[in-house]
Amino acid sequence: MTTLGVNIDHIANVRQARKTVEPDPVQFAFLAELGGADSITVHLREDRRHIQDRDVFLLKETIKTKLNLEMAATEEMLEIAQKLLPDYVTLVPEKREEVTTEGGLDVKSNMKYLKNFVENLKDSNIEVSAFIDPIVDQINYSKEIGFDFIELHTGKYAGLTGYDQYKELQRIKESTHLANDLGLVVNAGHGLNYNNVRKIASINNMNELNIGHSIVARALAIGLEKSVREMKSLITTN
Repeated sequence: MTTLGVNIDHIANVRQARKTVEPDPVQFAFLAELGGADSITVHLREDRRHIQDRDVFLLKETIKTKLNLEMAATEEMLEIAQKLLPDYVTLVPEKREEVTTEGGLDVKSNMKYLKNFVENLKDSNIEVSAFIDPIVDQINYSKEIGFDFIELHTGKYAGLTGYDQYKELQRIKESTHLANDLGLVVNAGHGLNYNNVRKIASINNMNELNIGHSIVARALAIGLEKSVREMKSLITTN
């Protein structure tokens, strides 16, 4: 059964817009768990534009599910992860000028560095995932580097319609099956919403979907707990 990871970065976005103390993403993580979230995802960016160091350490102490720390593969973040000891780390590309993560990590071009980086995390008993595009080479090299998971970037799928979206869905399915055959656990995320999530959730052996913006946007109207329950129902009813 596909599980649901809820990304609460956008709660922190609202707080940081005013540089104040509310809304507190730690409190909203509790509500997400009440709604059925199986894990909580946060992206601690180099520029600290939304999630702050304080948030990740409080979340580690207070949530009842799992903590997925998204981060760039930098020495600063490695040090933080080794102190925090999240349940798993997802390595993502990061650019200062982007609004959100725009594409997958290029593991193929950074193999030597990433292999050492992943080994350091695993030495601290942290499982590691790579956020990558659904491309055969990237999957194969993720396995070679030593990642435990991959998270397939679904942003292109989410932005397409009709037959083009169907073709991208097939590519995601084929990537999932390839990764499974290699022994990788497969997650997916980016751009998923209440209209397009079912087809991704129904892929055989899809482990977890990480969704944030759509849930938080709906929560503005109906409340976070109910919005998470709705998304969880879409994922688990196939």
